[in-house]
Amino acid sequence: MSKDDNLPRILIVDDEMPIQRFLHTTLDTGEFSLHQAESGHAALAATVATHPDIILLDLGLPDMDGIEVIRRIREWSHVPIIVLSVRDREDDKVTALDAGADDYLSKPFGVAELQARIRGALRRSVQLAPEPVYRVDELEVDLSRRRVIVRGEEVQLTPTEYDLLRLLVIHSGKVLTHSQILKQIWGVGYVEQPHVLRVNISNLRRKIENDASRPHYISTEPGVGYRMRSCD
Repeated sequence: MSKDDNLPRILIVDDEMPIQRFLHTTLDTGEFSLHQAESGHAALAATVATHPDIILLDLGLPDMDGIEVIRRIREWSHVPIIVLSVRDREDDKVTALDAGADDYLSKPFGVAELQARIRGALRRSVQLAPEPVYRVDELEVDLSRRRVIVRGEEVQLTPTEYDLLRLLVIHSGKVLTHSQILKQIWGVGYVEQPHVLRVNISNLRRKIENDASRPHYISTEPGVGYRMRSCD
């Protein structure tokens, strides 16, 4: 067994060699075992062969759109997928996230941000069940007791507000699209009613944030969805 066998495996999928070299140089720190693929079909084969712990995926592949790669992988695997793409339109991000991507970074991106997203995705992937208590700064959410504490005092939420907060907490650090949240909380019939979500997010922020106009816990991904602050 080589020393790399115990390291988290990252599969880099990109057909541009300068990007491949940049990512390899950036991530070749001794913390990861790096693997590469230059096409959609090669990515699917490498996912089966190497069992990566995380996939960094470009959408503009020569033989298959990256969205289709995501959909095919999601038919059998829950491996975290972070999209790295020059496509920065809101609908591109929503489509990728709805297809099953865990995160989305538009090129060019900062090295520190990429490394932080990778660490967050790896942490989430090893959590087989949500922690019973989520704590960040002055917010505490006890999932087993359905209690929400802000600055030492219990906050009363409506059942819908609590379900919304619980969903965000379980997926903390990950972007959830509007349609993903609406389907989970209200059902498929509400996917075309984003105002329902906006109203409930607004009400929830007023109850848990120090300043709802400058949210600390629930951040907005403009045109895409929401992200709960990670526990780190």
